[in-house]
Amino acid sequence: MMTKSHALEDKYEEQAATEKAAVQEAKNEPEKTNLDKLPNPTGWRLLVMPFQVKETTDGGIIIAQETLDRARVATQVGYVLKMGDLCYKDDDKYPTGPWCKEKDWVVFARYAGSRMQIEGGEIRMLNDDEILGTIDDPEELIHAM
Repeated sequence: MMTKSHALEDKYEEQAATEKAAVQEAKNEPEKTNLDKLPNPTGWRLLVMPFQVKETTDGGIIIAQETLDRARVATQVGYVLKMGDLCYKDDDKYPTGPWCKEKDWVVFARYAGSRMQIEGGEIRMLNDDEILGTIDDPEELIHAM
């Protein structure tokens, strides 16, 4: 017959084995990145993160929140995070090939796409034909104005 102390030892050993198995399973699964946690665009849609306006000037002056909010709403430049599986696949519509690719900075219409709020800002889901052009560096575009 087993004493209570042995039953407790068995219980703790079983619990330790379960925890060890969970740790091993977690090691085998790749950890999700922030990009993996964002929605995946379907069809001909692109997931774009609008350019974030600096909150301070180069001289250290803090820009007013109202001004920042207006600038964010007016932002027409974004970074392509993900593309749906049908983006730019229509050869009749895009005879010269895709207008952009993942990791490109793109220009789009002011009210284009659907806006989604995320921690730290927003993302937009755009149709592939809403891309107006590509640019190398949004900082250069803003300073040129």
